[in-house]
Amino acid sequence: MNLHELKNFLTLAELLHFGKAAHACNMSPSALTRSIQRTEEVVGQPLFLRDNRTVSLTPAGEKFRAYAVQAVRDWDSFREQFQDTDTVSGLVSIYASVTAVYSLLPNLLESYRSAYPDVQLELRTGSAEESVKQVLAGEIDLSVAALPDQQHNQLEFMPLTQTDLVFVAPKKLKDLPQSNGQLDLAKAPLVIPRSGLSRKRLDQWLKKNNTLPNINTEVSGNEGILAMVRLGCGIGVVPELVLERSPFRKDVRKIENAPALSPYVVGLCTTQKNLKRPAISALWQLAGEQNSTSD
Repeated sequence: MNLHELKNFLTLAELLHFGKAAHACNMSPSALTRSIQRTEEVVGQPLFLRDNRTVSLTPAGEKFRAYAVQAVRDWDSFREQFQDTDTVSGLVSIYASVTAVYSLLPNLLESYRSAYPDVQLELRTGSAEESVKQVLAGEIDLSVAALPDQQHNQLEFMPLTQTDLVFVAPKKLKDLPQSNGQLDLAKAPLVIPRSGLSRKRLDQWLKKNNTLPNINTEVSGNEGILAMVRLGCGIGVVPELVLERSPFRKDVRKIENAPALSPYVVGLCTTQKNLKRPAISALWQLAGEQNSTSD
C-alpha cells in the first residue's frame, strides 16, 4: 500500500461515490475500484459496503480512515522538514461553514494562494459545530469556528469577528406570543440547533429564566435553521453574520423584542502541532496581519 492509494481511499471515504471519487482522483472508476481492492487486501478487511445505489464505510473502514488521515499528515510533515526553507508547499485542509466561506475566507485565501502558489488548498464545508472536533481529531488542519467557552489546551484560536445571536421569524408571520413585552420562548415554536455554541447560549438563557421551551424541531447547521424558518416551521436563533449572508434573508425577519443571548467570537482554529508546519504557520501569520489591518 502506498501514499497514493491512501489518498484514493480518503477521497472515496469523503465522497462515498465511486464516480465522483474517481473524477476527483483523476482516474477511471474501474482503476479506483482496483486501488480500493488492493487496500482492502492489505488491511484484510472490507473497508466499504457497496450496493447498486450507496457506498458506506464499514467499522473497519472508519478505523482505517483515522489511520490514513494521520499517515498522510505525518508524511506531509516529514517532507516539509527537508524542503527549501524559501519554498512553502504541501497540503493545507480547511473546514468552514458555507457562510464563513463567503464572508470570512475569500480575501485570506486569495492572498495566501498568491503568496504561496506551491501549497495545495483543500476546502471542506459543513456544519460549524463540527469544526473544532475535526481539528482535534486530526481530520482537518484548520477550521473557522466559534471560540469555545472553555478552550482545549491543544488548540490555538485567532479571533476574526464577533457576531450577535438573533431570533428570526418568517416575514409573513406577524403575531408572535409575548410575555411582558418580550418574545415568549415557552409558547413560540422553536427551530434550534442540535448542538454547538448557539444551542449552549440558548440553553443557558432558558435555565437562568426557568423557561421550558416549545421546541418544534432541531436542525444541524445555521443555514438549515434559516431554511426551516422560511418554510414556517417556527422561530429560529442564528448568528447575525449567517442571517446577513443567507439567500433567505429577505424571507425572514429579525425579532427585535427577543431575549438577548451572549454573542460569540468567530475565528481560525488549529492545533499547536499544526502550527509547526510551515504551510499552516504561513497562513496563520497572514490571517493575523489581515486581522490587525482591518481593526
